[in-house]
Amino acid sequence: MTTTTERTDRPSSGSPEGGRSPVRARRRPLTLRQRESRAGLTLISPTLAVVVAVVVLPIVWTIVLAFQRVRLATLRRTGLFGELTMANFTRVLDYPGFWDTLWRTVIYSISSTVSSILVGLVAALVVRDAFRGRTFVRASMLLPYVAPVVAVAFVWQVMLDPQLGFVNAWGTGVLGWDEPIPFLSQDSTALITVIVFEAWRYFPFAFLFLLARLQAVPRELEEASRVDGATPTQRFRHIVLPQLMPVIALLAVLRFIMTFNKFDDVYLLTGGAAGTEVVSIRVYQFLTAQTDIGAAAAQAVVLAAVLVVFVVVYLRFFGSRRAEG
Repeated sequence: MTTTTERTDRPSSGSPEGGRSPVRARRRPLTLRQRESRAGLTLISPTLAVVVAVVVLPIVWTIVLAFQRVRLATLRRTGLFGELTMANFTRVLDYPGFWDTLWRTVIYSISSTVSSILVGLVAALVVRDAFRGRTFVRASMLLPYVAPVVAVAFVWQVMLDPQLGFVNAWGTGVLGWDEPIPFLSQDSTALITVIVFEAWRYFPFAFLFLLARLQAVPRELEEASRVDGATPTQRFRHIVLPQLMPVIALLAVLRFIMTFNKFDDVYLLTGGAAGTEVVSIRVYQFLTAQTDIGAAAAQAVVLAAVLVVFVVVYLRFFGSRRAEG
């Protein structure tokens, strides 16, 4: 008896015709780049969370407050989606002396930035070459920058005091001044004094950057120019200064941003009086004296917008020059 075996074509269990769920495809192994990307995201996630909590959220909250009528008494009842208005910006822009304060802030920032960089450049050139006690001199130049601002501001107040300060004592006794000069309470001298204080306090910041770049300038170039008969001024202008220009440009934008937002130095020295009221002090006055949080936030947003304009101009100018170079 012959047995006939019939072959029946049945759909496999993994095919859609079988009425069963398809077999999940096996995952492809991650590439080295993908594993490195995931490891990098894992490592930076704590820092990213801190930045979001400390930087991003306060900025967003400040912008939200700038478009709401918020007083100190109503701050707890203010939400993210309250009634939005432009009244705060109108009040800030129409407030008496706004444009004078803004212009004064620009002058103060530019003058302080240029002065601190120039003093830092001179200091870096002085200690560039080796001499006895150079390490001590370098370390002592950092003192104005690392000292507490409250302490140094108090020292300057006492030093420049018309009755107690030794500056006026020397001026009237040695230099022949007719009378003591109230440096910090007179309109013609207060802003200049604050700018000088800024240059003295923050020149070590520029000094560190410029000295580090000076140490990297090849001495062979200067030696060759000296053999060719170049004077010290020519060597500095044509060899050293071009090497320092990228660092000077970076310092200019960093110091301008820092000075434009500066509050504590000016407030500790003059309290914003005698023609030294800058935009950051006006933010403080809106917040404390008038308890108008919305106006203070709007003033801060205007301050940030002006800074953005200056930074964009800087990037377009120096970025294009660097690309051409």
